[in-house]
Amino acid sequence: MARAPLLQLSDISLSHGGDPLFSEVSTVIHPGDRVALVGRNGSGKSTLMRIMAGLVEPDTGARTVPPGVRVGYMRQHPEMAGYDSLGAYAASELDPDEAYRVEMAAEGLGFDPSISPDTASGGERRRAALAKLMAEAPELMLLDEPTNHLDIAAITWLEETLRQTGAAFVLISHDRAFLRELTRATLWLDRGILRRQERGFAHFEEWRDKVWEEEDTQRHKLDRKIRAEAKWAVEGITARRKRNQGRLRKLQQMRAERAAQTARQGTAAMALESGPKSGRKVIEAEGVAKAYDGKPILRDFSIKILRGDRIALVGPNGVGKTTLLKILMGEVAPDAGTVTHGTNLQPAVFDQARAQLDPDATLWQTLTDDPEMRVSGQADQVMVRGQPRHVVGYLKDFLFPESRARAPVRSLSGGEKARLLLARLMARESNLLVLDEPTNDLDIETLDLLQELLDDYDGTVLLVSHDRDFLDRVATATIAMEGDGRATVYAGGWSDYQAQRGGDAAIETGEKSGKTKARAEKPKQKSKGRAPGLSFTEQHRLKELPGEIETLEAEIAKLEQVLADPGLYTRDPDKFEKATRALTTRQERLSAAEEEWLTLAEKAEAAE
Repeated sequence: MARAPLLQLSDISLSHGGDPLFSEVSTVIHPGDRVALVGRNGSGKSTLMRIMAGLVEPDTGARTVPPGVRVGYMRQHPEMAGYDSLGAYAASELDPDEAYRVEMAAEGLGFDPSISPDTASGGERRRAALAKLMAEAPELMLLDEPTNHLDIAAITWLEETLRQTGAAFVLISHDRAFLRELTRATLWLDRGILRRQERGFAHFEEWRDKVWEEEDTQRHKLDRKIRAEAKWAVEGITARRKRNQGRLRKLQQMRAERAAQTARQGTAAMALESGPKSGRKVIEAEGVAKAYDGKPILRDFSIKILRGDRIALVGPNGVGKTTLLKILMGEVAPDAGTVTHGTNLQPAVFDQARAQLDPDATLWQTLTDDPEMRVSGQADQVMVRGQPRHVVGYLKDFLFPESRARAPVRSLSGGEKARLLLARLMARESNLLVLDEPTNDLDIETLDLLQELLDDYDGTVLLVSHDRDFLDRVATATIAMEGDGRATVYAGGWSDYQAQRGGDAAIETGEKSGKTKARAEKPKQKSKGRAPGLSFTEQHRLKELPGEIETLEAEIAKLEQVLADPGLYTRDPDKFEKATRALTTRQERLSAAEEEWLTLAEKAEAAE
């Protein structure tokens, strides 16, 4: 017997600021469904989830929930006015004899339910909202970035709780490990279209790449048809103008179809550039101890960090990871022990609290007012790794359109704020990166790019993150802070730490670097950008081709816009002929460049 759906969306359309966010979106959520909702930042995932929750009214279409079905939504910014404590808020919809569920969720998520909402941090308020949803146990749970602000212990608890629940759920998350572990189906929101695959997130990237490959094939077929018809129009229209008006109209329709195709959003054009090399020894800590109000943060901690190390710090929230970072950077003095820095250090810091961003400043001001980016006498220029760039052009590298340049920082989403901080960070040369929770709110494609950039970075990286997949991809050694002042160094990333912690596998600290052991036990992952099987010329060509392809695509788009004018041939046949020939030439060059890139990329992949 077919299962009655818990939720159905039928032909949902919604515009945002005059532009369509998505149109004719339909989907059904059944009992027991475990669905990942994925898409680029700004694609409308959170808005679609709020429509599912009944909090946003679409322009057209219908949301249907059968009588008696409860749909629960974890609010990102819960309204807690009138509640004396986080626990009172979380239990507000429960019978008194069910309030114990909030206590259980609070223990698993790691927050004190007795704290007043007025003094609670943003992370504590979000954990209370998550506890409220888990305690209420609706038939369908909608969770938007539930792992943000959770430490790995809380993420593990949430993962296990969701694994055991009988409820259906839809998840938005950047945490690959979380999505892989829990989901059985995937909804993909891409350029206003919602697609569904009855397989979990583990298969998403394979599916996405196949869809894009098929899309590219269809686009190339349409381009070839347009080229052939355009050539016919130039060579044969004069003698057969009247009887071939239908064929001309078909050409115009094909051009209109091609122009209407929505281009895929590219990845941010992020780049990291190391400054002058630091000394071989970057940071050395010996016998460091630190306590606050009698609570030990570190006891007799020693480590030597060498140039090129990627050191991850993991542990529960509040255990002191940020404090250890500040001690290693010389911002906080230890109670005992010493910290010495090597020579020629040029640090750059990514702040998890986004405290470096003024919410009332515009994106433009955020970059041009930065002392390290300001160009004297040029109000519209910023200094990017030693070269002046127009501020709008640099913002576009990080996927901010020109229309957002004068928008206030407070209007940005979490992912957009993270990208803006990365824009500031990556504008300067450095040889020591300090990244405190850089992965929060970033979409999967941007996370991939950041991981590759860190892999190719010549300097040293200190990283705090709760993203287990990201830690495995980046870290070569992990400092595990497990409370009561204990901090132990292990080889490799999160999975290596988990495998080693069962035995006596701690790396020696002091004279032996965590990175030295990490190199011996866990070879560094190869960057996707490297191509050891190619000659130097081929490697250089492989790096140049994406820029050439982008330029050709832009020129083709401009020419197609010119030729889309239906009266151009009658009004100016010479211009029509020149534009058509130029279009054909550039399309041929584009096809050749794409073929060359594909050949070189396959050769590089085979060599790896």
